[in-house]
Formats: sequence, C-alpha cells, structure tokens
Amino acid sequence: MSDNADPCPKSAVSHGVGIAGLVGLGLWTLVARHYGMNGPNAGFAAVAACGVPMVLWSLLVDKVHRRASTGIDWTAPARPWRSVLDVSIVKIAGLWATWLAIAVFYCVARWYWSGDYRFSMDLFRGAAPWLLAASAPYVIWLDRRLVEPKDASYAFGQWVIGGAAGVPDRVEVAHHARAWAVKGFFLAFMLSIVPGNFASVVEWRIEDAFSHPVALAGFLIAVMFMIDVCMATVGYLLTLKPLDSHIRTANPLLAGWVAALICYPPFVLMGNGGPLDYHAGGAEWDVWTQGHGVLQWILGGWLVLLTAVYAWATVAFGLRFSNLTHRGILTHGPYRWTRHPAYLSKNLFWWFSALPFLSVSGSLTDVVRNSALLAVTNAVYFWRAKTEEAHLRADAEYRAYSDWMERNGAVPRFFAWVVGRKVRQGGGVQPAE
Repeated sequence: MSDNADPCPKSAVSHGVGIAGLVGLGLWTLVARHYGMNGPNAGFAAVAACGVPMVLWSLLVDKVHRRASTGIDWTAPARPWRSVLDVSIVKIAGLWATWLAIAVFYCVARWYWSGDYRFSMDLFRGAAPWLLAASAPYVIWLDRRLVEPKDASYAFGQWVIGGAAGVPDRVEVAHHARAWAVKGFFLAFMLSIVPGNFASVVEWRIEDAFSHPVALAGFLIAVMFMIDVCMATVGYLLTLKPLDSHIRTANPLLAGWVAALICYPPFVLMGNGGPLDYHAGGAEWDVWTQGHGVLQWILGGWLVLLTAVYAWATVAFGLRFSNLTHRGILTHGPYRWTRHPAYLSKNLFWWFSALPFLSVSGSLTDVVRNSALLAVTNAVYFWRAKTEEAHLRADAEYRAYSDWMERNGAVPRFFAWVVGRKVRQGGGVQPAE
C-alpha cells in the first residue's frame, strides 16, 4: 500500500534535529581525538556538543517553542510578574523539595558514591547552586507565558506545603513524582557511562581499527554506543516545555517500572553473575570466527548494522529520549518499520554476538541454560514493549500510529505473514460483511 493511500501520522520530531546533534557530536569527537582529550570532562563536553545544535535546530528551524503542545502562548502579552508570583512560589517550593528528595535518595543509595557514578555525583554537586539560583527566575518567567501555570509542579508544591495554597490534585502530584523519579534515576546512570563510552572511541588507534574485521567491527560498534549514550543523556537533561521536550506523562503502570528497572543497575538481572546472565561457559562471536575471515566480515558487518539501527532509534528521539515516559509520538526513521526498533535490534545483537547455543566448555547444560536465559531476557524486553504500548495508548496520536504500523510496518507485517494472520488494509472503517 502506498503512503499516499494510507499516510503515516506526523512525527513529533524532525529528522533534522537528530542530524544536527550527530554533526555536533562528530565534530567534537574529531577534535578530542586530535588532541587526545579522553577524560570525563571531554565526555560531558560531547553531550553538550550534540545537545546545543539540537536545541538550535529545534528553536530556529522546527520552531518547537511555538507548538500548542508546549502549553505556552507567545502571542498574548506576558502576565505581570506580581500576578503569577504566588503560583510560582508554590511551584518553586515543590521543585526544591523534589531536588532535595532526589539528593537524599542519592545519599542513601551507596552505589552512587563509587565507580562510574562518582562522576555523576560530582556533576550534580557542582550544578546544584547554579540550578537553585536559576530555578526561581525561570519558573516566574515561564509562568508569565503558560496558558495554565497551575500544572503538576504546582500540585506537588501544594502537597509539599501542606495544602496552604489549596487542596492538591493527587493525580497531578503522582505525575510530577513519577516524572522526576524517571529523571533522577536514569540521568545519574546515563551521565555515569558517558565518559567510558566517549573514551572508548577517542582512544582507538585508526590503524588498529582497520587492521582486522573484528577490530573494525569493535570500533564501529563503540562509535554507535557512544552516539546512543550521548544523545540519550541530552534527552534526560533537557525536559523543558519551551523546547516541547517536557514529559507529558510517566508510565503509571507498576509492571512498566519493574520491567524497565531490572534492565539497569543496581537492579539489572542480565549483568555478569546475575540470574539472567547468559554467558557462563560461552564465548563472544570473535572467538568462534577465528581463522574464518569471510565469516568475520559477514557477522561483524551484521552486528554493526544492528547497532546502527539501535543508535538510530535513539537519534530519532532528538531531545526527547527517556525511558518510561511520553514526550511526543515518533513515527519517522526506524519507527516507520516497527514500534520498537531499539529493542528488536539489541535483542538480535545479543543472539548473534553471544552465540549462546555454542559453548567453549563443551557442556550441553551451558548451551541449554544460556539459550534459555537469553530467551527470558528477550521476554523481558517484550514485556517492556507491551507496558510502554499500554501507557502510550492513552494518547489518540499513538493509537493512530500503532494502527498504521499494524497495517504498513515492515516488521509487524512480516510477523503477521509468519503466523498467517491477515493484515487489515486501509485507514478507514471497513464495512460489515
């Protein structure tokens, strides 16, 4: 079916914003490689290098700040600051209380003060005074322009001060808490892995990377992971209404949170020695392909392609990447093929890189165990996908996209063909037969 007959719903993000971020990140990476800048601060600079061009593209080209979905009215005269001050003070109280709660959580959770997480904590401590100083004028400035200043932040502020400013809307209080829980948990993790991923690219010697197909695949995969991590970190940092990248809703389903959290430290089940670790007695693809140059080129190229799709799925988000949230519906890039390109590509990557059906120990038990555990890992990601769909289906735009994908998406149509299910054609209502 042609796109004209059944057009795909418009994406909330343009292609250009992700490309702008890639250009900025690529230029900074070349500079860092030239001067040997491979430290943590250079890694954080890479985040800025891809974030700033995306912000500029979003504002100057896409003009996202003028979208109705921001909740901001730039055409009406700004309210006098005195008229919004009472509301703003309540919101500032709620915001500062939120940051305090996150800081206490970081202090209590000891894993944040060792290993890679120390970099995140150092950044937060350095940024805290500046954020506190900037938050008050920012909130007041924004409230003068918001169509409805009494949003979830206001409801949370009401709750913090004990209802002195009125009875808080508990639904909005919960929304605020979930949104900041997502940001507090995942931003610390993403920042912690930025330096290592950036250094893994900067420290590669080009002559080594091109010396062997396995080395070349390793270098290109490292580049893709660096792109993914830097772009995703930008998404967690810039949850701002003027950029239309704010969190509309965070997943209210407990199953969604459980499915996501068991994929990340300190709760991760798939890590080394974890209950779903599928590497015992096995070896990676480069071990099994030793001495088979053609096979190394083919398998290495396939793994690079899968990682590229995974990174592309993150780039497509532009400024809006984050787990467990609704920040606008994407329908472009790899999201024209499947609703979950990142999950599909990474799960395929694990099968072809770990090859769990082969065992260096020669143990059939290891083969069965590793294959079964990777299958369970796949099931976890399928579970994550379904909880995300259940959350997003509250939005009519997502339902329209999901229905379009079922009719036109390459991956859903392939699986429909595999199971012998007939794909419904056309975007309109079908007559009864």
